Amino acid sequence: MQIRHFLSPSDLSEAELDRLLTLASDIEENPDAYAHVCDRKKLATLFYEPSTRTRLSFEAAMQNLGGTVIGFSDASQSSATKGESVSDTIRIISCYADICAMRHPKEGAPMVAAGKSRIPVINAGDGGHQHPTQTLTDLLTIRKLKGRLDHLTIGMCGDLKFGRTVHSLINAMIVYPGVSFVLISPKELRVPDYIRKNVLQDHGIPFEEVTNLEEALPKLDLLYMTRVQRERFFNEEEYIRMKDSYILDRKKMELAPKDMLVMHPLPRVNEISVDVDDDPRAVYFKQVQYGVYARMALIMTLLGLDPKSKLS
Repeated sequence: MQIRHFLSPSDLSEAELDRLLTLASDIEENPDAYAHVCDRKKLATLFYEPSTRTRLSFEAAMQNLGGTVIGFSDASQSSATKGESVSDTIRIISCYADICAMRHPKEGAPMVAAGKSRIPVINAGDGGHQHPTQTLTDLLTIRKLKGRLDHLTIGMCGDLKFGRTVHSLINAMIVYPGVSFVLISPKELRVPDYIRKNVLQDHGIPFEEVTNLEEALPKLDLLYMTRVQRERFFNEEEYIRMKDSYILDRKKMELAPKDMLVMHPLPRVNEISVDVDDDPRAVYFKQVQYGVYARMALIMTLLGLDPKSKLS
């Protein structure tokens, strides 16, 4: 079987993505039916950069499928400290595991690994570039809670320059008809030029760039909040100046439609006040659970495991 990697949302066709999301929904509804799909399979988690949700979500996903997990959660625990390259590391890991999830601070590192790997490589986040499994999580959340992925006005707020989750979700959503974006950020943290031109403009996707959250809220079906990421800034003073640019609180939520969803890839710092947590429109903790189902479906898909044989 040809090895398939998952480095970007575009690695799956619209039909494949629909099947994967349908599989994830079935996993949610029938978890016991999938409890042994990955018996005797191993997932390697290679996390060169700190993570809580993504790493533990992958581990939970594999264990829920009956598989086991090996790997490291910090580059200091790997031979990278001795100077080992990503290419050599993945060659070694290919001898131990059946599939690999990699997070790395350098953009393109998972792609380099995929070029040398004998097992499927999943991009679990590469610098400020992409975070495609978070995108699967987001798509599943939207489809489950809004009932559709088309004809949506999506607000994205915060750090749109370095926010890899934002870049991945925009790339994924442009295939659906009737989708438009309201990009809410300080001028210094607007989406990169390649997203604006190569993704949005070149595909004829309606979008506007604004700085005022309150004015944008009434027109949104979905608000995707992001934190300003300290680790992406070279200048501490610039981070401090930007970090509190947008704070969503209960008062601002009064301006939003009654059925607008509030999403966040987490971790949250202070960009969403805790007084929003009890609002039924706040679904960021539900996203976390959907992330497990989405990653279970992805692991099965890349390993070529047929769920139908497990449901008989």
